[in-house]
Amino acid sequence: MLFRSLSVLAVACAGFAPSGLALAQAQGAEASTVGDPLRIWLLRINEAARYRNFQGTFVVTGGGAVASARIAHYCDGGSQFEHIESLDGRARHVYRHNDLVHTLWPGKRAALVERRELLMSFPALFRSGDDRISDYYEIFKQEDDRVAGYEAKVLSIRSKDEYRFGFRLWAEQATGLLLRADVLGDRNQVIETSAFSDLTIGVRPQLETVLGPMQRLDGYRVVRPVLTPTSLESEGWVLKVGAPGFRQVSCVKRPMEPEPRSDAPAAAEQMLQAIFSDGLTHVSVFIEPFNPKRHGRPLLASVGATQTLTRRQGDWWLTVVGDVPVATLNRFAQGLERRK
Repeated sequence: MLFRSLSVLAVACAGFAPSGLALAQAQGAEASTVGDPLRIWLLRINEAARYRNFQGTFVVTGGGAVASARIAHYCDGGSQFEHIESLDGRARHVYRHNDLVHTLWPGKRAALVERRELLMSFPALFRSGDDRISDYYEIFKQEDDRVAGYEAKVLSIRSKDEYRFGFRLWAEQATGLLLRADVLGDRNQVIETSAFSDLTIGVRPQLETVLGPMQRLDGYRVVRPVLTPTSLESEGWVLKVGAPGFRQVSCVKRPMEPEPRSDAPAAAEQMLQAIFSDGLTHVSVFIEPFNPKRHGRPLLASVGATQTLTRRQGDWWLTVVGDVPVATLNRFAQGLERRK
């Protein structure tokens, strides 16, 4: 839950930087979105993440669970640098330089090195203006508030149907940095809250604190999974019916193991992952061969805003996961068919 929320933050949280490039991007966005305040607000939040330096403690609460991490984000020209350190449970560090991501488990002396460009395309869809967000969400301004010592503008985003959650966002007044985000259910109840408990904006970039650990992997078992671009159709699948407003933005074949294991086979099995986005949230569909030793009964699980559905389909095992209502997961699971 925590690292999923932090990955969203890395894409979406943000200052509206006064640099020439950022200003030109935001002005261009506003010019192309006259009459669409939802897009103007969210483009400012999304785009400006690249141009703000900040660090603080990020806390995610939902489903009776609480998790926290320290996050530092730096930019240097057009490059981004990030370090996320879990503060609960097993020690875990995530270092990111642009699309290169290193995940380290110091206790296991294990490292996962990935390039995320193939899985990060849905913000580009959002920026392209081809997502029809306003068809599925409404936006409302609420009273100003205060988060982590900063004055904040508050934005309420309401879903127009049963296939997506609503949101409430707190953006720092002077910079636009996203300070807090609530995920809201169909009765406007808070399902999950992600927020900074302490924060410093405008810190001095410390690039070596990110690049150094990424270059020092001696003594670690390093796994470098290969993501192979593909499509559902070329892999023998077709999505007959999906949830309204969601478009496929990525499809890859990837190793099934989410993190390095000392007993993992040299040639790991692969699964298919397709990502669908409506511009604000996304759903991932995983398809892998059915294995009775690994797969049990169908499951529907919920942790905070994240819903997970698993089921068997013939010789295959489907996992559908996303920060969306269960009805959305069911639409994807029921609409996916194996070509004969």
